[in-house]
Amino acid sequence: MPIIKPISSLRNQTRNIASLCHKQDEPVYLTTNGEGDLVVMSIDHYERLNARVELFGKLAVAQAQAAAGEKGFTHAQVIKKLRQRTHGK
Repeated sequence: MPIIKPISSLRNQTRNIASLCHKQDEPVYLTTNGEGDLVVMSIDHYERLNARVELFGKLAVAQAQAAAGEKGFTHAQVIKKLRQRTHGK
């Protein structure tokens, strides 16, 4: 369930808002006059969200390449390359 607070609580209860973001590991939605205005979240939550967006972007590129008929690497080829990188060969 989303955490919704009036924007005045950001000014009056900054530490409480920060604590909520960290403890609940969820964003806090701030409203102005009953309308959504801002979202506040911990840096960890933000970085995970960005990583997810980046991953989805890469998956979309891979799907487009597969749909266009581009050939990728087989599982065996990928494992071979990873082993070469790990063992420095």
